[in-house]
Amino acid sequence: MRRWVTAGLLALGGLGLLRTSLFTEEYLRYVKEGMRPLLVASGVLLVLLGAAEAVAAWRGRGADRTGSGGGHDHGHDHGHDHGHDHSGVPRVAWLLVLPALSLLFYAPPALGSYTASREAPKAVAVVAEDGFGPLPAASPLPITLTDFTQRVQQDTTRAIKGRTVLMTGFVTPADGGDGWYLTRILLSCCAADAQSVKVRVYGPAAPEPDTWVTVTGTWHADGTLGTSSAAVALDAASVRKAARPSNGYTDALPLGS
Repeated sequence: MRRWVTAGLLALGGLGLLRTSLFTEEYLRYVKEGMRPLLVASGVLLVLLGAAEAVAAWRGRGADRTGSGGGHDHGHDHGHDHGHDHSGVPRVAWLLVLPALSLLFYAPPALGSYTASREAPKAVAVVAEDGFGPLPAASPLPITLTDFTQRVQQDTTRAIKGRTVLMTGFVTPADGGDGWYLTRILLSCCAADAQSVKVRVYGPAAPEPDTWVTVTGTWHADGTLGTSSAAVALDAASVRKAARPSNGYTDALPLGS
């Protein structure tokens, strides 16, 4: 019995990985895009291991049946275990069925405002003094949350001052005070090492948490622009709903920009 359960769990897990990584984009909720080939290989390996375990269990059952009809001394047999696996399946093993089935039929939701609200924002990299080029003349200016943060706190030319910018992310409630956060979650490898980058938004009321929105506005003047004292915040002129990108774990420019 135990071997059949093992075979079933291996096959279920492998099929779930293959469905998620080959036929959907749901794997991007857990790992970076570059991990896809490894997920596919892991799924294939699990299916093959499950098949091998099932074949071994079937052959073992056939061997047991052959041996039982060979004229053994049944009185002697009762005192010995001839290789039969009479042990039951550990109860904890049945819990593995749930994650295996979830990969096949229900993908857990992507990380969102719950995760972002419980961790400090990701520290953005320091840009060299000559690392900032001129900003494009477009208005509104499409920009990522990371680039906006760097321009606000590190660009001593203050090129972002007075510029109307356009950013996309999801909504995270702010603890106390006015405003809410426009947020992106970034992965180094997988969901376990997720970090968030946030821009505080003032003005329009906050949409529902985890709603993806595109915000247009200007820098919220608080602190000294071009230094670490500058607030990473925006005075929003408009907020409109946006579609969640297929890969939500990147700090990308707004779609269509």
